[in-house]
Amino acid sequence: MELGIYSFGDRAPDPLTGEQVPVADALANTLERIKLADELGIGMYGLGEHHLDQYAISNPGTVLAAAASITQNITLSSAVTVLSTEDPVRVYQQFTTLDQLSRGRAELLAGRGSFTESFPLFGAKLSDYDELFEEKLALLLTIDRNDPVTWSGKFRPPLENVRVLPRPYRERLRISVGTGGNPESSIRAGLLGLPVVYAVIGGQPERFAPLVDLYRRAGAAGEHSDENLHVTMGAIGFIERTSQGAKETFFPYWMEVMKYGSQARGWPLPSRADYDAATRGAQALFTGSPQEVAERIIEVGKLVGADRYAMQMDWAGVPHAKVMTAIELLGTEVLPLVRKEFGD
Repeated sequence: MELGIYSFGDRAPDPLTGEQVPVADALANTLERIKLADELGIGMYGLGEHHLDQYAISNPGTVLAAAASITQNITLSSAVTVLSTEDPVRVYQQFTTLDQLSRGRAELLAGRGSFTESFPLFGAKLSDYDELFEEKLALLLTIDRNDPVTWSGKFRPPLENVRVLPRPYRERLRISVGTGGNPESSIRAGLLGLPVVYAVIGGQPERFAPLVDLYRRAGAAGEHSDENLHVTMGAIGFIERTSQGAKETFFPYWMEVMKYGSQARGWPLPSRADYDAATRGAQALFTGSPQEVAERIIEVGKLVGADRYAMQMDWAGVPHAKVMTAIELLGTEVLPLVRKEFGD
């Protein structure tokens, strides 16, 4: 099983100091982290798209292109590209350019997005939320599988026998579908034979096992081979040398995101006791020592049949030095344990 890392380029004001990392510094830190992950043999680094002040990355493709110039092996992915408010033609060009720059290491993770700030920004209607994504995903796949392309739909002008260039480094661009747990998304990805990425934002990851089974059954119904039915599980957490140290470091930053979610979305604000329960044994939040996190990744990975597990460890702007240490522990201590268990 492969290990990966996700980030949104978090730069919220530090809950301990009140300082906010400048965008330029947050981007430089991101590139330094990707370079380290590549050197350690971590398989994937994904960058999410947001259009809010507490995040540094609104255009993952641009940052990933910079990362391509300083890395050798790591897969460079979006996490996610909010396809509903993008032009699939332009997105495809951005990621095939990245694919050529990196010589086949690009991955386009398409999703609806867990935030909706891009809809008014780009003139899309939330009332078209589902229809936009379905049509644009269909167009994206049509472009990838046909050269030239003829297509027509509801939300953009038709294409008539046009070439969308550049083409991918290999025959196809790696296009994955992200979901937070919608059964229809699992079915769609399976029927299309696309890799699926499960964003586990809260709760026990075991609850995704039935969705993974649904995905694989849909893939079989679509007559897709197992090699195309690739499952990535996402995890929020943090790694330090000691279990208690990791839990204490991560708590104020995790709580800062919970406060934002409570204000913006009406989430009930959790308590420290809730956090302690979620981090005990890295049950819901993969926060702990390398051994503790590795054991949890292995446990859930076996249960759901994951091909990749990706960690998000910089929530609300955990200090750069601490994130670098967490990445180092992921690569030098967690990854060998996972490889030993899965024989990779």
